[in-house]
Amino acid sequence: MMPGGRFESGGAMRVLSRQSFQDMPWANGGGRTCELFRLPHPDRRDAFALRLSIAEVAEGGPFSHFAGVDRLLGLLEGEGMELSLADGRRLTLDAPGQVVAFTGEIGIQCRLLGGPLRDCNLMLARDWGRGDLERLSPADGETARLEAADLVLLYLQRGEWSRDGEDLPSGSLLLLENEAASLRAKGGAIAWLATARRLPA
Repeated sequence: MMPGGRFESGGAMRVLSRQSFQDMPWANGGGRTCELFRLPHPDRRDAFALRLSIAEVAEGGPFSHFAGVDRLLGLLEGEGMELSLADGRRLTLDAPGQVVAFTGEIGIQCRLLGGPLRDCNLMLARDWGRGDLERLSPADGETARLEAADLVLLYLQRGEWSRDGEDLPSGSLLLLENEAASLRAKGGAIAWLATARRLPA
């Protein structure tokens, strides 16, 4: 594992603690981002192939521009936000667990529907791969089954999680490469699942 949660090829499931995340305040003072994981782009220096982060948004404003990137944004906590896109579309997140998708190039203005919120942001370089983002909220004692993919990231937002009888720290990030997994959940467990599939060479 490289510093800052950067991935090197490997086999078994890995667990990243909060101490490995990178916390960054926004230059405009409107919030802060906690980068959970960044996968460097194989062909472009200083670019990412995949990035997963959690943002604390204190006020509305414009979104940053990310050329060549596809984005998926999910609401973790808060009353939500409305996104006004430059092409005239409006996307609304007003319930935790909702996810919207858009390109990183398009101009976006964000308006908060209430107070501060937290969101989960998955970004993928379009020339590297495709991905999905969803919230998991299994019932108490239920088993959550993760299907194998090129890369699977699971952010344990809250509750109690375990695998094969071993407890997993709440707030940590699980990484799996081409491996399925089954996790036991209880205590109002919630997690965010990001899956990525590399484009064929």
